[in-house]
Amino acid sequence: MFPKTLCCGEKRHAIGERQNTFVCAFYPQSPRISAYEIHEWIYDALCLREFEVVMIQTEGPKRHVYIKLSYPSRMQDILTSTTGHAEYQHTNGVISKVRIEAVGFGLRKVGIANLPSEFADSYIRISLGKFGEIRDIQNDSCSNAYRYSVPIGIRIATLNLVQHIPSHIIVAGHITLISYERQPTTCYGCNEMGHLYQVCSHRRRPGAVDARMTRKSWAHVTAMGPKEPQDKTEGRG
Repeated sequence: MFPKTLCCGEKRHAIGERQNTFVCAFYPQSPRISAYEIHEWIYDALCLREFEVVMIQTEGPKRHVYIKLSYPSRMQDILTSTTGHAEYQHTNGVISKVRIEAVGFGLRKVGIANLPSEFADSYIRISLGKFGEIRDIQNDSCSNAYRYSVPIGIRIATLNLVQHIPSHIIVAGHITLISYERQPTTCYGCNEMGHLYQVCSHRRRPGAVDARMTRKSWAHVTAMGPKEPQDKTEGRG
């Protein structure tokens, strides 16, 4: 059997879901594997380097090895390169099948806001399809307690997530707001997960002009009125 406990790195009892973590599920009847052998297999088979691994933890009875990584993008690389499957060859020559999958995904109700009601669901399916299998899309509506029991401009998609969705994505040219339970924090600037824009390392240096701040809003343009046409005869002798 596997070691009962194996935890590398700081141990935290955080409330909530594992993040940036995938599990290597060994065949339940696998022969015993030592902690050292697990580490060597992770290094050789998954090509993970020391700086990429935050935590390794096993659940002996289940033959599960949980690996937490520094970056969510690296976890996606592992899932893609292995296609969810690997093998472990024991010292006696026996080969165990290993299933590799992300932890903390599965079916989710995903709220989609800021899209015109005229947009077909097909646009949503195209944009969200890379994040998981879309089972269903419905309009969220007011309850019967309201005078007008009509859609409120938010659609609810049921997805079998394979990777987390940023809190804002582009759908057919529209900046669309995405929300669901236990969604990781997303930076508005670089669109990476795990931090907010205020502390983003990709922000421009102080004093640099942000193009988004220099664009004139529609309200500003209309308040200024139409631009006077230039007199073509001006300056002629």
